[in-house]
Amino acid sequence: MQAALLLCMLGSVLVEANVFSWGGRRETLRNNIENVCLTDQASCGCCLMQQQIHKMETFFNMSLSELEKELTKTKAALDNVRGSRSAFSVALNNDNHLNCYGTFRDDKLVIYKHVFINLGGGYNVETGVFTVPRSGVYSLALTVYSDAGSPGNTLAACASLQVNDMVVAGPTDHNMQDQEDSATIVMALHLMAGDQVAVNLPVGCFLCDNKSHYNTFSGFLLYATD
Repeated sequence: MQAALLLCMLGSVLVEANVFSWGGRRETLRNNIENVCLTDQASCGCCLMQQQIHKMETFFNMSLSELEKELTKTKAALDNVRGSRSAFSVALNNDNHLNCYGTFRDDKLVIYKHVFINLGGGYNVETGVFTVPRSGVYSLALTVYSDAGSPGNTLAACASLQVNDMVVAGPTDHNMQDQEDSATIVMALHLMAGDQVAVNLPVGCFLCDNKSHYNTFSGFLLYATD
């Protein structure tokens, strides 16, 4: 028993000497334990306890390493989501009275002045252009509204959604039967980083709006593809 007690005290000294530290000399410790158990069977209980502590330490280190890997991947995924956030929604104006934009002698980009949201800063309120910040699939929506002023006048609520100066769609309501009307398009497009999305007002078309926000242009990233 005195020998067992002496060995346990020796084990405690080894612990204090960092033999059991997370980066310690495990192989030397294991050999010492095996040698002691062979020479003094009475001390095996203490030795086995030390062996179990060593096994638990090894298992803990493996588990901690896996958790650290998962945490790193989760942080990377979260940073990717945060970096991907892109959304904008704008209206033609926020005037108290109905004001019309157009008609013009040439095609002209529609500059939406009232901003509801511009997450990521992709929409430029000075140019009316949304610059795609990241390659991916985007949802885009465009609503046009106009008021002819009185019955019998020509109504021309029309505009075209374009990407890099190429028309991809265009809601149109052009007639002499309605004094006022609107049209809407919604689509999903695969866009590349740097693409420029804007709304063009063709010759002969005009849009009217006030703080009711009849004319809106919106878009957001559904998912990134880069």
